[in-house]
Parts: sequence; C-alpha cells; structure tokens
Amino acid sequence: MMRDCSKSRAGFDRVLMAVAATFLTVSATSAMAQQADGARNSAAELAIDAAIPRPESANVPPPTVNDFKPDAAKPDVTASVPDAAKAPAPDATKTAEKPAATPPSAVATAPAGKTEDSKNDAGKTDTATTTPAATTPAVSTPATATATPAAEPATEPVKAASNVPAADQPVADKLRDMLSAKSSHYFDRKAERAAVEKYYTAHDFAPLWTQGGALTEPAKGVIARLKGAASDGLNAEDYPVPDFTAATNPDALAEADLKLTASMLDYARQAQSGRMHWSQVSGDISYPEHPVDPSEVLANVTGAKDASAALDSYNPPQKLYRELKKKLAELRGQGDGPVIQVADGPALKFTPSRSKKETAVAVEDPRVPQLRTKLGITENAGDDHYDAKVAEAVRKFQESVELKPTGILDDRTVKAINSPKRDKQIDTVIVNMERWRWLPRDLGAPAIGDAYVILNIPDYTLKVMQHGAQVWTTKVVTGKPGIHATPLLTETMKYITVNPTWNVPPSIVYGEYLPALQQDPTVLERMGLRLEHNRDGSVHISQPPGDGNALGRVRFNFPNKFLVYQHDTPDKYLFAKDERAFSHGCMRVQNPDQYASILLNITEPNEHYTPEKIRSMYGSSEIDLKFPTPIPVNITYQTAFVDDAGKLQFRKDVYGRDGLMLSMLRNSKNKDMETIVAHSQPSYSHPVGNIPSGTSFASDNSPYSSGPSFFERLFGGPTPAPAPPRPQRRIFTR
Repeated sequence: MMRDCSKSRAGFDRVLMAVAATFLTVSATSAMAQQADGARNSAAELAIDAAIPRPESANVPPPTVNDFKPDAAKPDVTASVPDAAKAPAPDATKTAEKPAATPPSAVATAPAGKTEDSKNDAGKTDTATTTPAATTPAVSTPATATATPAAEPATEPVKAASNVPAADQPVADKLRDMLSAKSSHYFDRKAERAAVEKYYTAHDFAPLWTQGGALTEPAKGVIARLKGAASDGLNAEDYPVPDFTAATNPDALAEADLKLTASMLDYARQAQSGRMHWSQVSGDISYPEHPVDPSEVLANVTGAKDASAALDSYNPPQKLYRELKKKLAELRGQGDGPVIQVADGPALKFTPSRSKKETAVAVEDPRVPQLRTKLGITENAGDDHYDAKVAEAVRKFQESVELKPTGILDDRTVKAINSPKRDKQIDTVIVNMERWRWLPRDLGAPAIGDAYVILNIPDYTLKVMQHGAQVWTTKVVTGKPGIHATPLLTETMKYITVNPTWNVPPSIVYGEYLPALQQDPTVLERMGLRLEHNRDGSVHISQPPGDGNALGRVRFNFPNKFLVYQHDTPDKYLFAKDERAFSHGCMRVQNPDQYASILLNITEPNEHYTPEKIRSMYGSSEIDLKFPTPIPVNITYQTAFVDDAGKLQFRKDVYGRDGLMLSMLRNSKNKDMETIVAHSQPSYSHPVGNIPSGTSFASDNSPYSSGPSFFERLFGGPTPAPAPPRPQRRIFTR
C-alpha cells in the first residue's frame, strides 16, 4: 500500500510539475514579448526555453480529478504533455535564433487565439517556433499578450494616374509649382487667380496652349485675336503675347502658358466692361455692372472650335457697335478684312541709278506686298520689289509720323506702320466704342419683344426700339453743359403721369429759387409755385398741373438717383434749333402724346392707345398709367454713330466727354482706370441760408408740413402718415 501511495503521489507530483511548467512557459513568453530587442539575454534562458514544454495552439482546459489516475491505469502521466524537454540541443539553438530575426512587436501584437505556425517540409508544425496561444483559462495573461493588433506601418499613398501626356508632364509639373508659389505674379485679381488655379488643377496642370511644345489651334486663335485688338478699339500692347518659339524648356513653356492665359483674361474683361470704369469719367454716369466670370472665359475659349471668335464674343453685341467697328477699319484703310501687319525683317532700301551706266537696285522681299497694301499702293499690288514708288510712299509716311524721311524701311518705320492710324475721327470712334462697353448687353425687355428706349444726348434724338428695329423717334431737349448736364444711365420706365405736378428738383430750389426769394419774397407765388417744408426738413417747391406747368401734360418716370425724367414742355420753339442743350438735366420730348401711346401699346397692346386718347385725359388731376412690364431706358452719349443710311455721323462733344476719355486712355494705367471712383452726391436736407420774412408757405400754423420727400413726390414711395385735417387757406403775402 505504501508503494501504491508513493506511486500515486509521484504521479500527482508529475502533474503539478506539468502545470507549473505550463505557467512558466506562458510567463516566460509574455516576458519575452515585452523585451524591446526580443533577443535572449543569456545561455541559461535558452536552456530553460528548450526544457519547458510548449502547449499546442488549441486552448487546453485546466486539469480535473479525472486526470489523477494510478500509474497502472496511466503508466506515464507526462504523455499528456508535449515532451519538449527531450528535444535535442540543436533545437534549442534554432529556437534562440528565430525570435531574434522577428521583431518583438510581431509577437506581442499577434491576434489572440491565433498563431503563426512555421511548417516543416513534412507539413507538421514546428513546435519550437510556434507562437504560444495568447490566453488560456488556467492562467492570467499579461496585457501585452492580448493587445489590439497594431496598425500596419504607414505606406506612401499611391499617386493617381495623370491624364497629361508624357511629353507635357514636365511642363505640368512646372505649372503646378508656379501656381502654388507665385500665381499672384501673373494674376493680381483674386477672382481670376482662383479661377485659373481651379481650372489648371482640374486638368492635372496640363498646359492650355501647347502640346508637346507646339502651339494648339485654340492658342493660335487667341493670339490672333490679341494681336488684332486694335480693330476692336482696344490697345494690343495691353495684351502681350509671349514668344513660344523661344520657350525651349519646361520652365519657359509654363511661364508662357500663364502669360497667355493672363492676357486672354485681360482682353475678355476689357472687351466686355471697358478699359476704364465709367465712374472715372464723371459722377453723373451710372450703368449696371456686367463683369466677366473668369471661370466661364476659360471654359468658353479653351473649349471652343474657334477660340478667336469665342474671345471676340466678349465685345458688345449691339448693331451700332458692330457698325462703328466696320467704320473704324475703313478709316484705317483696312476695310472689312483682317488687320494687315508688316513682318519684321532686314532694312529695305531703294538705290536709284546715278547715271545711264548704273542700274537702279530694287531689292526683293516677301513683305513688300503687305507694305503696298498698308500704304495704299494699288498699282502692282503683288509685286515684291522695293521700288521707287514704294520707297517714296515710305518716305511720305515717315514725314507724317515725325520720323526721319529716309525712304528706308527700318524697324522703327515698320513699328509705326503697324501701329493703329490715329486722327480725330478715329479717336472719336474709339471712345464711342469704349462707351458702348458700359451699356448692358441686353438693352431691351425680352417679355415685350426686346423693346427699349435709347436717347442720344449729342444728337438730341430719342428712339423707341422693338424686335431690333426702330419703332418711333422724336427730337429732345437735353441738359446744359456743366452742372445741369443730362446724366448717362440705364433704368426702367415704370409708368407715365398725365397732368403731372412739377416737383422742382432740389438743385433748382437751392441754386435758383431760394436766392430769388432773397430778392423778391413774392416771386414763387407770382409764378404759381407752392413752397413747403418736407418732413425731413428740406424745402419743397411744386407747381400744380395745368397748361403752364413746366412739365407740360405728360411725364415719363424711370426712378433714378439723379432725379431726372422725360417730359412734355410748353416751350415748343426750342425744338427748331439744331443744338438743344437748354434744360436743367431732364429731357424734354417734342411729341409726348405720340410717345406715350407708342409705349403703352408696347406694354398693353390690347388697349389700343392713340395720341387722341392720351390728350383726352388732359385736365387738372394727375393720372398714373402704369406699365405691366417696365421698359428699359438707356441714356447714351454717341458723338459718332452710323445712321440708317449706313453713313458715319459725328456730333459736337457738347459735354467734353471725348477729350477727357482720350486723355485717360493715352496717359493712364488700365488697372487704375478700372478702379471704381465714389462720387459724393449733394445733400439738400436743410435750406441754404434763411428764408426771408414775407415768404408764403403752402401749410397752416407751421412752416413744416408732413408731406413726402422730393423723391417720393417725384417717383412715388411710402405713403406718409395722414396729417390732421386743416382748413384750406388761400395763399397770400404781406
């Protein structure tokens, strides 16, 4: 019995040793995973690792009472544990070498419940190199053994494939660098800079104007349009064209690409809105802004079949502008064809014969036919000999432009010949083309057949247009030069007033009538005028409806900040004069009853208005006839225009606008001229000076009434709070 107990005890001891060995294995493995370098520190540790059996990868359940059996039933208890202790010494060395080749993190971060088994040639697991299970129910696993798998080392993102051809990729790389580092060097306007950066980025920074270093067809069209900018009344020098033939490396090609893009955007902007802003010219000009969208320009021009035509489309589309452009070409001797340029080249000289024995020398050059055309030589137009006739024409041209009259075609002469011809008529046409750029692209209202009113101040005429044709015209009287000049504007006519009250403009009140009161306190009453104070403290003078009213019988209202309008007048004799600048700024119409019926029939065709119907409304009470659709009114200043017969007409520069604009175009920088100038408007909130005693007011008890302001009286506005009823009194003076 003692032997049996001892055998049982010996078996139990072996099981405990096996469990202890398992615990030591897990602990040792965890400790090994926490070491930074993962290497074994001593030979003793290697021996221990070799002697300690390692569990299989499956989770082993803890021992139970059934595991403790007599030796007879289970001769060798250690058979249930891998016999790693009997492994030969070389395996221990192998085990020590393999972890050294694997980083410690690879062991520490292995997913729980999984192992990386190294398979031998026979397909069996090499237990000496197997990572132990992360956890077993029998022991507590260190935290490092069950840590969440670490993220894989960061890898460099894969670059998206570029759509840029290989030949253009170096240029694209340079464009990317230039736009990221110094795009403001080429595009100083924020909106243009942002649009360009976005457009190039969307196209992988591929060059817009070259492919494989050669100019594309759109590039050729844009360059042709920029070089011919003079035909549009613009200055070609404002849109420099880079020399692509000299761009022989990616840096130069990228820079040329950006410079051409910048010139294209400058052309589109100035072709549509003008080289100068209208506020630069005068404070009595107000047109709606219509700037170009640089993103739209880039997409439109680069994607067009004809890039030159696409860029040309930013010029005014109106017929009167296009007719001026044709006349400009005729004045320059260019006709309707393209602008002819004499190419650069060697100097050309004609050598006459000095004697009968000598022969005159007329050199041949392919540029001579171009030269003949530019100088108006029609004889032998295709001859390429620089003969005596051509040399004499060159000499006369040199005299006309204050060059030394040598008759030799040198570089300075070529440049002068290629420069746009200038004379007074040409300058006048150019400034009028510039003013056309200020006007809206759509002059009329689409809902009523593109109908609009256009009034030309220097010509003293008003026209009603519809469906692109003239419907009606009449003479007008406009403002005097100076402070009473008729303003240039675009507004919409909203209604007509029959039997209008004349609300005297503040400029006349303070500039003329109040000073007149100082001389004669009864002057306003004798003129049939009423004097009141507005609720804002300003002085208001008005004249009730009647035959003697300064506005006549009809007023045409298009609310504007200049407080001007069109109206009838009792002074019909002024229409017989050729020059009719006599008003205080408003426009007097010769035939207001016809004008009113024309406008009303456009907006209300079913009402069948006639001049007789308008005249039947004349009386002592105001009648407002509102338009269902407002009609645009365009007040222009055309000192040069083409009449219905196709003849170029010139008119006197009554306000001096042409001379000022020409001076600015010649002497100022375009960027400065494009800056908006704020003009202060006069304030009439309080009377200037004291109103003399004895002046009659059209109100009771107080010189201040609760009436509307001048703008509200003139064009309508918020209805003021009703004043307490007062008895009507007759106006009298003391």
